[in-house]
Amino acid sequence: MDVLAAARAERAELADLLDTLTDEQWEAPSLCAGWRVRDVAAHVISYEEHGTADLARRLWAARLRIGRVNDVALREYRGLDRAELARFVRDHLEPRGATARFGGRVGLADCLIHQQDIRRPLGLSREIPADRLRCVLDFAVTAPPLRGFWHARGVRLVATDLDWQRGRGPLARGPGEALVLTLAGRRGVAADLTGPGATVLQHRLG
Repeated sequence: MDVLAAARAERAELADLLDTLTDEQWEAPSLCAGWRVRDVAAHVISYEEHGTADLARRLWAARLRIGRVNDVALREYRGLDRAELARFVRDHLEPRGATARFGGRVGLADCLIHQQDIRRPLGLSREIPADRLRCVLDFAVTAPPLRGFWHARGVRLVATDLDWQRGRGPLARGPGEALVLTLAGRRGVAADLTGPGATVLQHRLG
């Protein structure tokens, strides 16, 4: 699979989605704790055109706390209105900077997961292409920012809609999309899984 092409397609579809949202939907809560839909959209492009020096500056502003770097980056884009944010996404379809790392897998995973962070609370389902989903599932297990290996520790994950499985332990089965979001630590998503491992994940992640 051409990962960069998949990341471009994912961002284009996110931009299309943002163009259709109402003012109410734009301000609605997302799956990301404390973030509205507009915050998620800003986050997707908040690492574009920023090099190592910018990341170091943001880390310093976050008082060297990795968990706060995203909030520092987000503040730089909060002044943009919804039309500007949607246009910024469309103008930055090609991952660059930090999001181009690992052959574009950072950009693909980030956008795919965050598009679902927006869609799920709004009840806007979609069919994610299987090749993109499989690529992000593989990456989410080991990608340090997602900590999928930790969120799903001691559980065997098996996708019911594509050929993918990982881990050892009690079984948790479900759609690949729900597995990706579970690996990303999203609350409430493990309820879409079945099996004894799903119960473990529901208690662990909420």
